[in-house]
Parts: sequence; structure tokens; C-alpha cells
Amino acid sequence: MRSLAPMTRTAIAVFVIDQIIKIWVVQFLNLKTVGTILVAPPYLTLRMAWNEGINFGLFAGAGDAMRWVLIALALAITAWIVIWMRRDRPGAWVQISAGLVIGGAIGNVIDRVIYGAVADFLNMSCCGFENPWSFNVADISIFVGAIGLILLAGDPPKDRDADAKAG
Repeated sequence: MRSLAPMTRTAIAVFVIDQIIKIWVVQFLNLKTVGTILVAPPYLTLRMAWNEGINFGLFAGAGDAMRWVLIALALAITAWIVIWMRRDRPGAWVQISAGLVIGGAIGNVIDRVIYGAVADFLNMSCCGFENPWSFNVADISIFVGAIGLILLAGDPPKDRDADAKAG
């Protein structure tokens, strides 16, 4: 039976990196007060955005009840992924994808618990397009991990020994 170490290590690494960067940017660089820091405009700007909703601020302003619904939803999805990984024991790349989603989801849950909203601050624009949205490391991890799960998590490999004995 395969170990779930790749998933666990990835989830912990994403969570820690996400939280360290958020503390550094929001608190130490004081982005929560400054609002905007030009790093390499227009390619990279730190622009504070408190996301009370889901992607692109959808459902923002729906109140404190929505905050707790989103926390519960993120924790339920995280639990479902862990159960899935424990049941199927997929290869390392699928586990890494799962770890990216789990670490990012937990990072954003912590934001919602502490701040009441997700701390988004990365803003990237290019080529005449000015991006109005900000995001964070957890968001990137969730997105990349979800794509990885979609592309990599097909049917589990068949047990060749069981097939040989049956045939």
C-alpha cells in the first residue's frame, strides 16, 4: 500500500508558505493599510483585496453566515479529498495535486477564521490588460492542484498480480 507522504508534505508546505507570505505582505509590509505596493508594474503589483466570497468575489457581501458556509465547504472538500486519497492510494503526482488543493484550502480557511475574509494581494497584468482581481499563493495552489487532479486522476492502475491469477 502506498504512503500518503507526497500529499501530506505538499499540503503542509503549501499551507506554511501561504501563511508566511500572507503574514509578511499583509502585516510586515502593512499592505492592509497601504493598499498597493508597486513591485514590477504592471507585471506584479501587491494590491490588498479582502475576498469575502469565492472566486472573483462571487457571493461577497452575503454576510457572516456565508463565511461559515465557505469554511465548512472548504473543510468538507478537504476531507473528501483525503478520504479519496486514502481509499485509492494513487501515485505521487496525483497526491501532490491533492496536497496543493488541501494546503491552499486550509490556508484560505485560516484567513476566513482570523480575518473574516481571504487575504488576496497578488495582482498581475500584462500586454495592455489591467487585471482587476487579486489572488494569493493558496489560490494558485488550489487552481494548479485541481487541474492536476482533473488531468492525472483517471482510473487507478490495475493490480497486475490479481489479473494474472484470474486469467
